[in-house]
Amino acid sequence: MFLNKSTLFTNFILMNLSFGSMFMTITVDAQDLSGTNSSSTNSSKTINTNVKSVLTFEMAIKTAQKNDPWLSGNAHQQQALKLMGQASNSLPDPKVSFGLANLPVGGFDFSQVAMTQAQIGISQVFPRGDTLALKSQQYKTQSEAFPYQRQDREAKVAVTVGRLWLEAYRAQQSITLIENNRALFEQLADVAQANYSSALARTRQQDIVRAQLELTRLEERLDKLRQQKSQSEGMLFQWLINFADTANTTTADMNFYMDLYNVDFGEQLPQIDLHRFDLLDAEFSQQHQQHHQQQQQQMQSSQRVDSQRVRTSTLIQRFEYHPSVQAINKKITATKTQVHIAEQKYKPQWGVSASYGYRDDAPSSITGAAGIERDDLFSIGISFDLPIFTENKQDKEVQSAISKTEAVKTEKLLLLRELLSAYSNISARLDGVKRRQSLYKSKLLPQIHDNAEATLSAYNNDDGDFLEVVRSRIAVLNTEIDELNLDVDEQQLNLELNYMFIGNNVTAGDK
Repeated sequence: MFLNKSTLFTNFILMNLSFGSMFMTITVDAQDLSGTNSSSTNSSKTINTNVKSVLTFEMAIKTAQKNDPWLSGNAHQQQALKLMGQASNSLPDPKVSFGLANLPVGGFDFSQVAMTQAQIGISQVFPRGDTLALKSQQYKTQSEAFPYQRQDREAKVAVTVGRLWLEAYRAQQSITLIENNRALFEQLADVAQANYSSALARTRQQDIVRAQLELTRLEERLDKLRQQKSQSEGMLFQWLINFADTANTTTADMNFYMDLYNVDFGEQLPQIDLHRFDLLDAEFSQQHQQHHQQQQQQMQSSQRVDSQRVRTSTLIQRFEYHPSVQAINKKITATKTQVHIAEQKYKPQWGVSASYGYRDDAPSSITGAAGIERDDLFSIGISFDLPIFTENKQDKEVQSAISKTEAVKTEKLLLLRELLSAYSNISARLDGVKRRQSLYKSKLLPQIHDNAEATLSAYNNDDGDFLEVVRSRIAVLNTEIDELNLDVDEQQLNLELNYMFIGNNVTAGDK
C-alpha cells in the first residue's frame, strides 16, 4: 500500500497530540509515606478474564502492610516481654521441706530418743533491694520498643513496595510509549517501501533497511520492558499475598493473587507530597511549599532542594522522633536499668525460714511408767549473705552493664549519622532530578518535537533525508521515555525522603 508524505505528516501530528495528553496529573496526599489524594476505588478481587486487574499505588502499599507477617510476629514478641515483666515482679516460690531428724540408727525407733522429730519447714527468699521492680521495669521498657519497630517496618514496607510499584509503572508506561510510536515507525517503513518501489523522491534501499531495523529494535525494547514489568510484578507478589489464613482463602482471593502477574497499574502517576516542612528552617520550607503549589497548579517542578540550608542540629532533633531512633532510645533505657539491677547486688539477699518439729511421747519401757508427753518444737530464723568481696564480682558486673549502655548509645549515633547521610544523598539526587525535569519541560521536549516536525516537513518537501526523519522520531521517543523516568525517579525519591521524617504516631495503647 502506498502512503504519501502528507498522510504521514498528519498521522505524526495526531500522535504527538496523543502523547501530549497521555500523562495527566493527579494530586495526592502523602499520608505517612505514600497516601494519595486521588480518590481511588478498590477494585474487586473477582477477576474478569477479559480485563486486567487494576492495582493502585495506595492499594499495593496497604495490602502489603496488612499481609506482612513480620508485624504479627513482632506483636507476639512484645506480648511475651509484657508477660515476662509481670512474672518477674513476683517473689520466688517459697520452699517447703519435710524430714526426720535425729532418728537412732540402732533400731530406728521414732520414740526412743527425745531428740527424734518429724519436721516440716518453709522458707522464703527475698531478692536483693529493688531487683524485682527493676527487672519488671526493664521488661516493660523493652516491650515499649516494639511499637516503634512496627512503625518503622510499615514505613520501610511502604518504601519497598512503593518503589516496586513505581518500577512496574515505569515499565508499563514505557511499553505504552513504544507501542504508540511503533505505529508511526511502521508507517515510515511503508512510506519508504512505497517510495522506493515507485522510484519517487530520493528513497534508497538503505532507508528501507533502517526503518525495518528500528522496528526490530523497538520489538527488542518491548520484550526487555515486558521482562522488567514481570520481574517487578513478581517481586510485588511476595508482599501482597497472604498465607497467614490459607483455610479461609477463597477462590476469588487466589485468582486475584495469581492474576498479579497480569495487572494494570493505571495511567496516572501518583504525586507523593513532601511533608514535615514545619520542622525545617523557614527558607527551606517556603521554597518547598512554593514548589509544591506550582507543581499542583502548573505541573512544573523547577524549585531546587538545597539540603545545605537545613541545619544539621534541626535534622538531628527531627530524627530523634524517627521510630527506629525511638526504638534504640528504649533499648538504651533498658540497658541503664540493667546497671541499676547490677548495683542491687551490693545489697544482701535476705531469707526467712520456719519449721515445726513433732516428737513422739516417751515409751513406758524407758520411764517405767506411762509414757511422758514430749513437747513439739518450733524454729524460726533469718539468713542473709554478705557481699563484701565485690571487687571481682559486683564491681565488674556494674562496669559491664555500663559498657553495654555505652555500646547501645553508639548504635544510636551511627543510626543518626546514617539518616543524615541518606537525607543529604536523597535531597541532592532530588535536586538534580528537579533541575533536569525543568530543563526537559521548558527546553528539551519542545525542541525535540520542533526538530521532528521540521525534519518531517523537509522530507515532505523533498529537502530532507529519510534517515534524519527516523533519527528525529527515535529522539522524540527516547526523550519521552527519559521524561517518564525522571517523573518516576522523583516520586521514588519523595517516597524515600518522607521515610526520613515519619513521626511518632505510636499511641499509648500500643505500648
